[in-house]
Amino acid sequence: MLVALPALGTDLFVPALPLLAEALAVDVGAAQFTLTTFFIGLAAGMLLWGPLSDRYGRKPVLCAGLAAMLAASVVAARVDSVGAVAAARLVQGLAMSSGAVIARTVVRDLHAHEQAARLLASMTIVFSIVPIAAPLTGAGIAGHAGWRAIFWCFAAIAALLLVAALAGLRETAPRERSSIHPADIARTFARILGERRFVAPFLLVLCAHLGILAWVSSSAFVLVRGFGLSTVGYGFAFAAVMVGQIAGAWASSRLVLRVGIPRLLRLGAALMLAAGAAAAALAWAGAGYWPAVVLPFLVFLFGTALIVSNATAAALSPFPGSAGAAASLIGATGFTVGALVSAGLGLAFDGTARPMATLGACAGVAAFLLERKLFRGKA
Repeated sequence: MLVALPALGTDLFVPALPLLAEALAVDVGAAQFTLTTFFIGLAAGMLLWGPLSDRYGRKPVLCAGLAAMLAASVVAARVDSVGAVAAARLVQGLAMSSGAVIARTVVRDLHAHEQAARLLASMTIVFSIVPIAAPLTGAGIAGHAGWRAIFWCFAAIAALLLVAALAGLRETAPRERSSIHPADIARTFARILGERRFVAPFLLVLCAHLGILAWVSSSAFVLVRGFGLSTVGYGFAFAAVMVGQIAGAWASSRLVLRVGIPRLLRLGAALMLAAGAAAAALAWAGAGYWPAVVLPFLVFLFGTALIVSNATAAALSPFPGSAGAAASLIGATGFTVGALVSAGLGLAFDGTARPMATLGACAGVAAFLLERKLFRGKA
């Protein structure tokens, strides 16, 4: 559940975006900004929590993050302007990133290489229940109780996770702790970024995140405003696409010990390329029916699931003593890109799927070319 917090922060909230825009009398771009600030908070938090957990331990740092999530959610539920919602979402993103960083760091504390990839894929299966259940739940809650009720749900989830972490999480950080002096953190980040065994899979993870966030940040406006789906109908369409992610994570968890990480990365990149190209071709051909968006992105997210867990395991494996910092770099960069994607697609929205699908196609092309260049001869 911890690793799913960033997805929960978007997927439970996204169905309420059109209602928030209507209730606060703002345009698409202003409503989308509440998602952009959440991604900015996630990116900043990703850089913060990893080094802190390397120094002070996983459990106390995680509990601090969950307490901050609880406070930000209560504030967001009570404010009356889109600017105040956006500010609360910034803090909420900062806080919720703690779960994803520390969950992945705990995996690296305990495992490496294919074993870590298998566990991360298994976690993704559980995590992927959130992108299926959250849009349906969020659509139902927002439709019946309004957009503010979404934030009360976030507050309740934060409280439950805080109690669970205090009661049931054991410390896994190495006894030798890293320094949190800014200069030492900067040197650690520089050392990680200078390691080719990190950079190659890290770039693939970034391509996958680019495509995923294109779908997450723009699909509500494309399908609801562009294609006329109801809020509840959008929840079902979003959940259908996330089935692709669950299937990809399940396949990865079953196959990684048998075929290895490089082959799964090659297959994932090929699927991203094919599905992204199909989505863009249909969008630019003027296809105005929702399956022309949903089906290609279902396959696309299957491909990203093969990439994310395996490439993350490959990127973290060289750093047993600074796994938190390495996980922070992966998360921070991904969500910085996510903030830019959310803002850009909000401005580019034209009532069609063209901007979203084009970005997905570009992510697929980049993943395919990077995999061929960086992992040549390893499959």
